[in-house]
Amino acid sequence: MIRSELIQKIADDNPHLYQRDVERIVNTVFDEITSAMSRGDRVELRGFGAFSVKKRDARVGRNPRTGETVNVEEKHVPFFKTGKLLRDRLNGKD
Repeated sequence: MIRSELIQKIADDNPHLYQRDVERIVNTVFDEITSAMSRGDRVELRGFGAFSVKKRDARVGRNPRTGETVNVEEKHVPFFKTGKLLRDRLNGKD
């Protein structure tokens, strides 16, 4: 599912809301999650999962095409850990 499909689904399920308002709400939620993670905060949505940022240290990598060694800089990457409710639903334990 992509963002536009999510917006359409929510708008269809809530006919009392305008689609532009649903789009604004969805964008605000995603923006807030992104802002919190960029500050290094953890975002937890109970039953769904938690978003956090993990730090990857600098290392020496290898170019797979040439075999040449390259230095890979330190970086921060997003990480998602599923919640118990989501994990259970995915495994058929409603």
